Amino acid sequence: MSQAIFFAHANGFPSATYSKLFSALQPGYRIHSLVQHAHDPRFPVGENWESLVDELIHHLQQLDGPVWGVGHSLGGVLHYHAALRQPQLYRGLVLLDSPLLGWAECLLLRMAKRFELMDRITPAGRTLGRRERFTDRREARDYFAGKSLFRYFDPACLDAYVEHALVPAGSDLRLRFDPAVEVSIYRNAPHASPGRPQQLQLPLALVRGRHSRVVRPYHARQVRRLPQGEYLTVAGGHMFPLEQPQATAELLLSLIQRWGQGAAQEKS
Repeated sequence: MSQAIFFAHANGFPSATYSKLFSALQPGYRIHSLVQHAHDPRFPVGENWESLVDELIHHLQQLDGPVWGVGHSLGGVLHYHAALRQPQLYRGLVLLDSPLLGWAECLLLRMAKRFELMDRITPAGRTLGRRERFTDRREARDYFAGKSLFRYFDPACLDAYVEHALVPAGSDLRLRFDPAVEVSIYRNAPHASPGRPQQLQLPLALVRGRHSRVVRPYHARQVRRLPQGEYLTVAGGHMFPLEQPQATAELLLSLIQRWGQGAAQEKS
């Protein structure tokens, strides 16, 4: 049986948005994902994303063995925290532009929450009041194509977003991802983790988009604290997995195959 990859998406982008990336990873790997995180009432958004990590762990435990955890932005952080709590669920982790925060940034987040400044230092403020209803998919595609966040999207990924991120609402379409949930995720960004980086005895790669404003070169320091940490930089910005899905898939396959070969050599 082929090994499994469990993919966790970025905030606001349902997993099917990444279908071109998933197709490039198959048939060598079985791809698992949730349609969208943070929308199961059993696991409401809360402080430090602890319940969202619970949600991820719950689904990982339903599988028949450890997985390669791959996550973009929010998804990468969820995998990292889940692996600190339940490392036996994983073979290794690849975080796609997901920051591993140092103590100074964690302190900043803690203070921002205390003084209700999270809307200023996260995308929460830009999400408030965002348009969420459209008359049809053509109108929606034209709208999103004109936004800077989507400017460099692979056309198939933009089409997938329009197809899967909108659901019928009467005679119109509305965003599948509840904007209130999206804002709550940003406002509850973790200022603490469930363990120390040094305890994670798994291969982990943090892959940064060269023009990202979310992951910065100094985050490499956190990765170097991991026993098997790697820090890589690729072309693109924070959304590079949806801008360059084929190149992202090739990078993932290269990392996972190398790690797998290393693990096999250690056992032999």
